Amino acid sequence: MATSLVGGLRAHDHPGDQIWVSDPDIDLLGAHQERFSVQTSADNALAARHADVVVLAVKPQVMREVALGLRECVQQSKPLVLSIAAGVREVDMQRWLGGDVAIVRCMPNTPALLGAGATGLFANSQVNSGQRVAAENIMRAAGITIWVENEALLDAVTAVSGSGPAYFFLLMELMEKVGTELGLDVESARALTLQTALGAARMALESGDSPNVLRKRVTSPGGTTEQAVNSFIDGGMEDQVRRALEAARDRAIDLGAQLGDC
Repeated sequence: MATSLVGGLRAHDHPGDQIWVSDPDIDLLGAHQERFSVQTSADNALAARHADVVVLAVKPQVMREVALGLRECVQQSKPLVLSIAAGVREVDMQRWLGGDVAIVRCMPNTPALLGAGATGLFANSQVNSGQRVAAENIMRAAGITIWVENEALLDAVTAVSGSGPAYFFLLMELMEKVGTELGLDVESARALTLQTALGAARMALESGDSPNVLRKRVTSPGGTTEQAVNSFIDGGMEDQVRRALEAARDRAIDLGAQLGDC
């Protein structure tokens, strides 16, 4: 994810000498320096010392350790801190960083790796308007951004878009599988499924109409599509989707509580 953000910023002409990448993996740092012409360091504090924005793109399980290591630096320079670690709550980040820190929590998803991501953002009360713009500009390097005014809504963002790509992959997987059972070869079933998914997403994005309107428009009365859609509905698809998203949201809440106890 960090690589996607750096690549997106450089693609939008953000100066490489104003971007520092820190990681214990020296080979990874060398690859970033060669590919993006950015500054690198194996020392987090050195990289963050003079930064206006510190992006913490680390696994949730190591966030406490990383934040504690940056505590002195952050307290001295008071940068904006962006966290893209899923589930790590603002109150815990605040405690580990020493308090009175401007923090924006970000919930991106994996299509950000292609610059096609969707990110939910939450800013705490210490974040000023200029810092909100900075956070949005950084995360827009990987796709669209949506602000939420209540941190708890990031759990809903996690359920809808954070985990969402897997839902579509599952549907594509099943369509491809059943397509082969209906007689198509694997390559044809896959190509038809993926292009259909791409086309449907583009229609939803570019038409300006709701998915409900688009679905009804392509569902002719008495036709094949109506038969398939009715089968989904009669099989309880809406309830299944509701249960799935609620399960993802509830797990996000549980993880936040567990990580905060670290």
